[in-house]
Amino acid sequence: MNHELFPILEFDPDPTAFIDPQNLLLPIDIARRCVLCFFQDILQQMHKDGRLKIIYQLGSEIGKNPVYEMEVEGERIAVLHPGVGAPLAGAFLEEIIALGCRDFIACGGCGVLNGEIGLGHVVVPATAVRDEGISYHYLPPSREAAAHPDAVQAIEQALQTHHVPYVVGKTWTTDAVYRETPARIARRREEGCQVVEMESAAFFAIAQFRGARFGQLLYGGDDLTGDAWDNRNWQKESSTRAHLFQLAIEAVLHL
Repeated sequence: MNHELFPILEFDPDPTAFIDPQNLLLPIDIARRCVLCFFQDILQQMHKDGRLKIIYQLGSEIGKNPVYEMEVEGERIAVLHPGVGAPLAGAFLEEIIALGCRDFIACGGCGVLNGEIGLGHVVVPATAVRDEGISYHYLPPSREAAAHPDAVQAIEQALQTHHVPYVVGKTWTTDAVYRETPARIARRREEGCQVVEMESAAFFAIAQFRGARFGQLLYGGDDLTGDAWDNRNWQKESSTRAHLFQLAIEAVLHL
């Protein structure tokens, strides 16, 4: 197969880009450790309660995206909502790295491809199938991208300390939430994917390219294992989301 027919496979290892976040954003006084939290409800409540303070503002055409800071056990931790979808989340990850963060734990939700993963069950993706576009601009073409082993170990340590059941496995990262067809779901399940989401492969690739450490916590959300999609009201799991954020905080302290 002639890869020249497919622009997404034209990997360029040149570290220099015309628009480089290192040139756009000067480093600031920011924590080395950072939690990327997809739960806007949790972040807004914690900011309202005074547990998070805004230290910087990133942004896009959607609007401002605050960078928060909190202190835990005498350690500063940066906190950011990364946006949704690999392109936006990847850009925010690039920018927060440029500001000075180096070690990352993300927490979010995912769709379930394995029927044994119940609503709220914790999943730690060790690898991600690269069925999105961003990762191919950071790593040579391959089937999967991997979380940093130090980050996976830190997450497992936090989960085991609190006796939280979890599974370590493979996720399917897709750009097309409305094109998860039965055939593609079956194919991903056959290659071992436990869950599906929209950012992990991009996160892992960007972190590797920039020399950062990155791991992720997910919780079982909507169910794609039956004859019809089951939302399971997964975004209403407030206690699960708050707990996952706290576990991410504890895990990043181990990095």
